[in-house]
Amino acid sequence: VQLQASGGGLVQAGGSLRLSCAVSGRTYRWYAMGWFRQAPGKEREFVAGISASGGNTYYADSVKGRFTISRDIAENTVYLQMTSLNPEDTAVYYCAADRAVQVSTKALEYDYWGQGTLVTVSS
Repeated sequence: VQLQASGGGLVQAGGSLRLSCAVSGRTYRWYAMGWFRQAPGKEREFVAGISASGGNTYYADSVKGRFTISRDIAENTVYLQMTSLNPEDTAVYYCAADRAVQVSTKALEYDYWGQGTLVTVSS
């Protein structure tokens, strides 16, 4: 399984971005997917996750109500729609796949990782 994240960039505070994660591998539909982020000098943190079926989603409190995770099974792609961005959202964002059907918020439980895409929010 390979993951390719894209969609990062520079945006002003209050703006929006949509991140994409293209997943290769026929077993993608059985994996829970997650987005994590890591800001300079900080640990990687859970942002959002979606179950294998797409029926359950989970969000960190810091992004709840502003970010939306979704998945397109046919396109083998996971999305993270980010709105009302603020400078505290600046980080490298990583997508990850977990060989489990339910979402975990723990990075150690994810089996595959993308290379990351940088999101910079200016004030």
